[in-house]
Amino acid sequence: MIQWWELGLRLLLAAVLGAVIGINRGRLEWAAGLRTHMLVCVGSALAIIVSAFGFADVLGKPNVVLDPSRIAAQVVSGVGFLGAGTILFLQREQVIRGLTTAAGLWAVASVGLAAGAGLYAGAIIATVLLWAILALLKPLEQRYLRRRARNARLRLRVAPGTPLARVEVAASDAGLPVK
Repeated sequence: MIQWWELGLRLLLAAVLGAVIGINRGRLEWAAGLRTHMLVCVGSALAIIVSAFGFADVLGKPNVVLDPSRIAAQVVSGVGFLGAGTILFLQREQVIRGLTTAAGLWAVASVGLAAGAGLYAGAIIATVLLWAILALLKPLEQRYLRRRARNARLRLRVAPGTPLARVEVAASDAGLPVK
């Protein structure tokens, strides 16, 4: 059976590691911030702890077979469902938002599973990597990988009574995005 102090250490580590990622996301005002990342990480840690140690009273009984990996698999798929709630398709801009947030929640759940399983080094190293990916790569991505949109101001003179839809069609026909 796991000692209470080790149980506390695993959950506390999960909370701290979830906070490291959540602070960055919350600072940028994304859909899932500090509390969400901490909750996912601690919840995942507790789930794997319960899976590994919570059924000791039934182990050894006839016809009882336990597979602790089943809980981890359910955490991963459950957090995938939670992450799906952060993904939005913005019809007007024709853009999908929230994929990084969803992937981050999924990854933080895995950090929680590692911390809960006692794989401290793996959980810490993964958190450092996740933080670097989320905090450091975005400026590089924006600078070198994204096609930069140019904003321009366009003044049009139209005859009085010209419907706005007609102007939008003309702009669209000219290859200008209309928002």
